[in-house]
Amino acid sequence: MPRPAKQRKSLGQNWLIDPGFRDRVLAAANVQETDEVLEIGPGPGTLTEGLAETGARLVAVELDSRLAAQLRRRFATRPNVEIVKGDILRTDLRSFFPHGGEIVVGNIPYYLTGALLPKLLDAPPRPRRISLLVQREVAERWTAPTGASTATVAVQLYTEARLVLHVPAAAFDPQPKVDSALVVMEVHPVPALDLEDARAFLAFVERVFQFRRKQLAGSLPRVTGLPAEEITARLQALDIDPHRRPQTLTLEEWGSVYQRIG
Repeated sequence: MPRPAKQRKSLGQNWLIDPGFRDRVLAAANVQETDEVLEIGPGPGTLTEGLAETGARLVAVELDSRLAAQLRRRFATRPNVEIVKGDILRTDLRSFFPHGGEIVVGNIPYYLTGALLPKLLDAPPRPRRISLLVQREVAERWTAPTGASTATVAVQLYTEARLVLHVPAAAFDPQPKVDSALVVMEVHPVPALDLEDARAFLAFVERVFQFRRKQLAGSLPRVTGLPAEEITARLQALDIDPHRRPQTLTLEEWGSVYQRIG
């Protein structure tokens, strides 16, 4: 096999090189022959090889044209593998998975994590499972028991997420400054809250988190324009202490605050 192209720092390329962790990441994705799979940023093909061997239909989207060309040559004899050169954020996923239900797998560059979840989850059809290797801090935020961030609330709204595996920085080349972790998300058939407009709900959550250091009694008047006394009364009617901060709310409490105050 030809030597893969050198990593590009500008693309955040840190490749998983430890075979033991590679096998554990593949096992956690639990891909079967009848599945359809989207791999994001296959790089030199560390995970691609194992995914291809399952026999599942695999679409691998790679931004780096050098790596995409190498992967096309490497997997040219695999009829179940399609290598797409492109930016995942600009790729029309419906053209590849018109009915959704795919399994998403990837070792994700740190710069991409914030924009990726909205791309995958904002609108149906959605994937069935998402298995992503991300910065450990991001993984812990995504899987927090309360709404630690807008991303946490979005993950809880659309999925059942669990942190499966911690992966040390030494398992990558070049070695990043921080450890990573694997998060597996089982996507709900429908969002966990009955919302008329889920995007408007998450936009409201994001506005509140602009004042994350403030208590709800102080931040919600700024966000909604309602008087502080009215905000306090509505929170108390919901049995939510006005002195709490946004990151302490559960998903259900966020839903109640949005419906009653947002």
